[in-house]
Amino acid sequence: MGSASDMPLMEKAGTVLREAEVEFEIEVMSAHRDPVRVAEYCTAARSRGLKVIIAGAGLAAALPGVAAAHTDLPVIGVPLSSSLSALGGLDAVLAIVQMPPGVPVATVGLDNPKNAAHLAVRILGIT
Repeated sequence: MGSASDMPLMEKAGTVLREAEVEFEIEVMSAHRDPVRVAEYCTAARSRGLKVIIAGAGLAAALPGVAAAHTDLPVIGVPLSSSLSALGGLDAVLAIVQMPPGVPVATVGLDNPKNAAHLAVRILGIT
């Protein structure tokens, strides 16, 4: 996720993944404040055994797209609302769904990390 303030909401994805017995990592990193760290994390994700990346972000919501640009793993974007948003989270939704060709990001509903985790479980083929 892009900000530590997103942790309480994004931890809900962890709950779903734990229940499905999926090992996961949870990190805070900003595509704007620390783009090198994001690129390194995503580039090395497969070598660490990751199979899917869930990226939550609000406002400009660049994190899911930047993640997808630096990995060939499936990326699931979670648009997050913010008190700073002029559009109540619609800006994040639009930013995540409008990826350029060749940079796919699956997108779930606003503030819905649980659905992102359920989608990840399906991508992994866990029933």
